[in-house]
Amino acid sequence: MNMYFDISLAEGYKSAAQKTRVLSEAWVTENVFCPCCGNPHISKLENNLPVADMRCKKCGEVFELKSKNGNIGKKILDGAYETMIERISSFTNPELFVLQYSPDYAVTDLTFIPKFFFVPNIIEKRKPLPPTARRHGWVGCNILYSNIPEQGRIPIIRGGRFIDKDIVVNKYVKVKSIQTNNIESRGWLFDILNCVNSIRSELFTLKEMYGFITVLHDLHPENNNVEAKIRQQLQVLRDKRFIEFLGNGVYKKII
Repeated sequence: MNMYFDISLAEGYKSAAQKTRVLSEAWVTENVFCPCCGNPHISKLENNLPVADMRCKKCGEVFELKSKNGNIGKKILDGAYETMIERISSFTNPELFVLQYSPDYAVTDLTFIPKFFFVPNIIEKRKPLPPTARRHGWVGCNILYSNIPEQGRIPIIRGGRFIDKDIVVNKYVKVKSIQTNNIESRGWLFDILNCVNSIRSELFTLKEMYGFITVLHDLHPENNNVEAKIRQQLQVLRDKRFIEFLGNGVYKKII
């Protein structure tokens, strides 16, 4: 497997962003399988389509690709804030690939984020462009990558090595079981999942979860019964086999 971009494809492009887009899209369509169904190849869509870059011809899922030289960090630069919020609220956003490459154009990491992991809490509103800017007043956004639950960041490539296709697809199938089109329920579930993930031990208690009440109330100020919401979402995670209830307020994480 050739992990390097074909830099000859970028000849004639002056913009660094355009070069990266052309090189990374070509590499993904040539080398990466569909993480949703396992189809060996993903096809490139025609240029200038809004949002989507690629599509799986077998399952029909569409994908957007974000690429960066070096570490992704905590945030990913994205487009218009209002458009993003509208997309995730109506469930029309695409699946997301996050690709990292080295200065010599070798792919080091590729992460798949299913579209149903996008909620308003992970979208950060940027300041409007100043009056001196060509598009003054325009408001962009950042994707708060580090706020996405680890279950929603499915590795396809780590350290320059592909993860087995069956492992990737099985992880997607499992997390898809908690998919919901209700944006409020989605937000609560993933905030609770982040709280569970932040507890280092395999076993945790309901009392420990109540320790996140202040954090959760700040995220959901309209809710005045956070304790009940915690219990409700833990039950959802239990029913979907992400955690196991052992009794007496004790839970176990299921890997």
